[in-house]
Amino acid sequence: MPSVAVVIPAAGMSSRFGGVEKKPFVSLDGRPVWQRSAELFWKRPDVSRVYLVLAPGDRDEFRERFGHLVAFNNVELVDGGAERFESVANALARVPADVDLVAVHDAVRPLGTPALIDAVFAAAAGHGAALLAVPVADTLKQVDAANRVTGTTPRTGLWQAQTPQVFRRDWLLDAYAKRATVAPPVTDDAQLVEAAGYPVVVVPGAATNFKITTKDDLALAELILKSRAVVRESDWAGPRFDDEVKW
Repeated sequence: MPSVAVVIPAAGMSSRFGGVEKKPFVSLDGRPVWQRSAELFWKRPDVSRVYLVLAPGDRDEFRERFGHLVAFNNVELVDGGAERFESVANALARVPADVDLVAVHDAVRPLGTPALIDAVFAAAAGHGAALLAVPVADTLKQVDAANRVTGTTPRTGLWQAQTPQVFRRDWLLDAYAKRATVAPPVTDDAQLVEAAGYPVVVVPGAATNFKITTKDDLALAELILKSRAVVRESDWAGPRFDDEVKW
């Protein structure tokens, strides 16, 4: 079983979310969003460690509010940089050389499932690099600065990238070493790995594995978690009183 280090960047500004709290720290059905994302990994036997990257200015608040959550789980806190890629690079520097794969997962993408993670980990182990993604289903329009449609983009072969994105550790290190040569904008880690010349495969994700960007997203995520809890309870409901029970 390949060993996997998981990097979770949570050092962003959350400017589109609004409100007093940053997105990773907001409660989602009783737990902070960052915890919902991190706990997808921290108990897995194939995960060597989860590296949670925080803005240095958030460290004191984080330790006061959530220190008890990381104290008893497989989590190491890492200082973030001014940009997301600096944050990931800081975490990469902490990953031991004997780790096989590195997964990068959004701190505000809390609705992944064990089956999705199993699939993308297995694909990365077999191919060297893999990411979850879903085919683009809607029509795509090119729009100018005045919001006028200037064209329609064919969606054939287009996929919407998700996380986790998982790479051989040496491939990701090489891609980050070359990142200054990649023309912006660079929007995910797979783009750097692709630019470094390594093949990346797509693993079908799920529409529910979305990134929380707005408060509407947060409300939808809460509904999904509650619906999952109802399904789990029904699985454990046991026999009805009018069922025949054989001992």
